[in-house]
Amino acid sequence: MTSSGTEAQRITVSEPVVAVRIEVDGVLVAETAHARVLQEGSLPPRYYVPRGDVRTDLLVPTDHTTTCPFKGNASYWSVELDSGRHENIVWSYEDPIPEMAEIAGLLCFYNERVELDVEGDGS
Repeated sequence: MTSSGTEAQRITVSEPVVAVRIEVDGVLVAETAHARVLQEGSLPPRYYVPRGDVRTDLLVPTDHTTTCPFKGNASYWSVELDSGRHENIVWSYEDPIPEMAEIAGLLCFYNERVELDVEGDGS
């Protein structure tokens, strides 16, 4: 488990022993037993998934970026399905700050914009 520098109570990253399944409009876009859980304060946990467990053929890179002082610069993708495009619902910290190296290159989906099933925690 990693904590972010002086923000030790603010952000933690751990590797769960739960299965994570993510669908968008009923289409399976990610399934893994190797997600890392990032907990940031009182925000909902975020599940960072290895690229090999994501249907990257459904992802379209966008120009959208964000910067977090505790994680670094994030790049975004949209999910493109026959039912439509879901803008900027996937992000990754390709080169995060050193304290967050455990999430480098992993993909994360907005929990509230996908169907997220986390086995073992009732989500």
